[in-house]
Amino acid sequence: MSDLFDHLDHRRAIIDRRALSGRLDEIAAETSDTGKRRRAVVALLREALDAGRAEIERRLLDHPSAGRLAANATAFLIDQIVRLSHDFTTHHLYPASNRTAGERITVIAVGGYGRGEMAPHSDVDIGFVTPFKQTSWTEQVIEAQLYTLWDLGLKVGHSSRSVDEMIRAAKDDLTIRTALVEARFIWGDRALYDQAAARFDAEVVAGNARAFVAEKLAERDERHKRMGDSRYVVEPNVKEGKGGLRDLHTLFWIGKFIHRVRTVPELVDAGLLTTRELRQFARAENFLLAVRCHLHTLAGRAEDRLTFDFQREIAQRMQFAERPGKSAVERFMQLYFLHAKSVGDLTGTFLAHLDEQMAKRGRRFLPTLRRRPGKLNGFVLDRGRLALPVDDFFQRDPVRLLEIFALADRYGLEIHPQAMRQARHDAKLIDGRIRRIARANDLFLDVLTSPRDPETVLRWMNEAGVFGRFVPDFGRVVAQMQFDMYHHYTVDEHTIRAIGLLSDIEQSRLTDDHPLSTAIMRNLHSRRTIYVAVLLHDIAKGRGGDHSVLGAELALRVCPRLGLSEAETETVSWLVRHHLLMSATAFKRDLADFKTILDFAQIVQSAERLRLLLVLTVVDIRAVGPGVWNGWKRQLLTELFDAAEEVLRLGHKQKGREARIASKKEAVAAQFGFGDAVFQALAKRLPESYWIAEPVEVIAANLLHIRQAGDAPLHIAAVPDDDRGATLVMVLAADHPGLFYRIAGGIHLAGGNIIDARIHTTRDGLALDNFLVQDPLGRPFAEAGQIQRLTRAIEDALANRQKLLPKLEARALPRARAEAFRVAPSVFVDNNASNRFTVVEVNAQDRPALLNQLAYALFQSKVTVHSAHVATYGERAVDTFYVTDLIGDKIDGAVRVRGLEKRLLEAAASRSEDAVAA
Repeated sequence: MSDLFDHLDHRRAIIDRRALSGRLDEIAAETSDTGKRRRAVVALLREALDAGRAEIERRLLDHPSAGRLAANATAFLIDQIVRLSHDFTTHHLYPASNRTAGERITVIAVGGYGRGEMAPHSDVDIGFVTPFKQTSWTEQVIEAQLYTLWDLGLKVGHSSRSVDEMIRAAKDDLTIRTALVEARFIWGDRALYDQAAARFDAEVVAGNARAFVAEKLAERDERHKRMGDSRYVVEPNVKEGKGGLRDLHTLFWIGKFIHRVRTVPELVDAGLLTTRELRQFARAENFLLAVRCHLHTLAGRAEDRLTFDFQREIAQRMQFAERPGKSAVERFMQLYFLHAKSVGDLTGTFLAHLDEQMAKRGRRFLPTLRRRPGKLNGFVLDRGRLALPVDDFFQRDPVRLLEIFALADRYGLEIHPQAMRQARHDAKLIDGRIRRIARANDLFLDVLTSPRDPETVLRWMNEAGVFGRFVPDFGRVVAQMQFDMYHHYTVDEHTIRAIGLLSDIEQSRLTDDHPLSTAIMRNLHSRRTIYVAVLLHDIAKGRGGDHSVLGAELALRVCPRLGLSEAETETVSWLVRHHLLMSATAFKRDLADFKTILDFAQIVQSAERLRLLLVLTVVDIRAVGPGVWNGWKRQLLTELFDAAEEVLRLGHKQKGREARIASKKEAVAAQFGFGDAVFQALAKRLPESYWIAEPVEVIAANLLHIRQAGDAPLHIAAVPDDDRGATLVMVLAADHPGLFYRIAGGIHLAGGNIIDARIHTTRDGLALDNFLVQDPLGRPFAEAGQIQRLTRAIEDALANRQKLLPKLEARALPRARAEAFRVAPSVFVDNNASNRFTVVEVNAQDRPALLNQLAYALFQSKVTVHSAHVATYGERAVDTFYVTDLIGDKIDGAVRVRGLEKRLLEAAASRSEDAVAA
């Protein structure tokens, strides 16, 4: 046996193979019945397996960060189980006293098992190797042993090949070739194993290193792309994700294939890792293995995605404690991302060593773009990459730690991994004195506001640790996650992505998505103001207070140091303080209520601030993650911008109420497509408030809807609206109490999510309700079958054909794993936000029945809903209602307000059928 498991203490406490072997001999002696023997063996080995796993878990809980020990112990346990089952099979079930040359067999471990690293529910990857084509005896032995392992509940990945077949398969298949790189002898004929290993080295490995490296790196890139191509996604895959265990494995496979090393430490002797990098490798691998072992244990199965519902429990098992401004789970995940970053650093330097070893003279093994810049200010080019002339180049002038990135940006160069490694090592040279040097700040600002590719270079700077050292407040949010389902990335990754999006907008690469922002970026008074604002907008997260307020104060200190003027500093500070204002106003308030626009404009105060705030809001939302931005948000932000810009420019609306109504009627008449008499007859049925509230295209659709309804008591229509990214659902019905909550329930039952709603009453007493609805993936309902299902569900709900709430609550949560979060419900009643309405905002945990229950609570409170606006932020829903009492007055009595708040809080918190009677 190798020394792979020599470091494990008290191995017999995990499993005592000698004692179990004696007991197996006793079982064989007790009965000759093969069936009884097999059942007794499985029972004994299962008991030993369960006891061994329990002992390993106990050790892991005692030392929750000792991932390698737990992984090695599990592999050791499985080794003994495989050996015992093999011995019993060959000695007692199918003994062969006089074997031929072909009746030999060796059992090998491959893949992670071969490496000696197994999480509790990892596959048991084994191979049975025979010298020639299988004989009936070897077939019987292999089949019997596999059945024993399967009966133990092990998930076995297996192969049965002759030595020739093994060599052919390894040559043909990269996966098999990789698995065999880590092959390890477990039991059986040792001489046969040595023969197979020697042939693998001579016929598969020798002379094929270049091809293997190229294939493994291509495989890695494809895996990264498949897993999201970022090591900073907030639900990472511990094994396959970028910065995960598989990246470390790839380095080892490459090193092993090239240099035939047996263990990771031997990579130092091979020149592919330094001693310091070996320690970095060991720390990252140990931590990631620990996380994976805890994950398997909690899941009770092979699970490698570190989802929200496991993160909190693993943080607790690994003994992370809360700190001011950071929960235990956020501290745990920050350490996870720092280790993932460390894996990325290792990969870069490892590949640089590899490049040096495998490249032909004057060329590179790994391709790159070749540039010929002019001045390099003392830096040199090494086969097209920016490199250092001497190792102490940064120590002689630490400002060069910033200059190397500025040069890389200016000339479109890659930075040599050895230079990146030296930058990581020397980043500590950046102190308060260096941060005050004007040249250093100019270089940093050059990169931040680069017209080329600031996102890539800032990410390099962040990976080298230079970013966080030069802007220490940014260093505090490096690898910091936000434990919610809304943000997809860590704070630093979100910020760098936002800067990249800002650059894309400025360079007109996103004109179709953001025409207004693109036009604004062409005419800004100060480019660097918006770039610095994007850099600082989330920089105070995790400090235990309002990050907008804290960030604004921080901006007043950072901006002058970066070289911004007093006016620019004030603007950046204001933008950071109010960077959530525009989205909160657009998504949670009624933009048809002029008081909303006036209040917003009063805070903004200048057209330049408005323009900057729009661009900041757009990149902030888009950088949250894929699928967060949509056409509806674009339309709301544009509508708010246009209205506020008009007020800021003129000091009032350009047109009075009557003029606006007349203008809308004229525009609608042009779209309506029917005669003037028909238009006028329909228009008279709609009150003035309706004409103010709805946009032209919705009014045109409503008029057509009313005309089609005729005298019908109920008419429902649904029209996909690609501009808004939603479907306009129109309901014309006899007005009666409870209409809104029933319609909402029907829409939810059909799988729709309501993102906006307006409730109107025609002059002849009918209810005209408009809902904007999306499917669960944030898209419009567009297919005929979907629309038919939607309208039928609303009809059933209005006819009270079925109990709404039980069906709603039977539906799955709109987002998987939302149960991992707890959002404390809150209700805010505001009588100052509107001149005509009481504005009620409810914050609660998102769930299918929520809007229906809130609407029912308003119905019970004898409140009339005039409009509803729904915003979701991951697991958190924010529903805003513009309401009056039944005679159209605000709800301002203290007792009435408290009663309304109490009822809505109960509805927001309730998951039971008691919350709604219908």
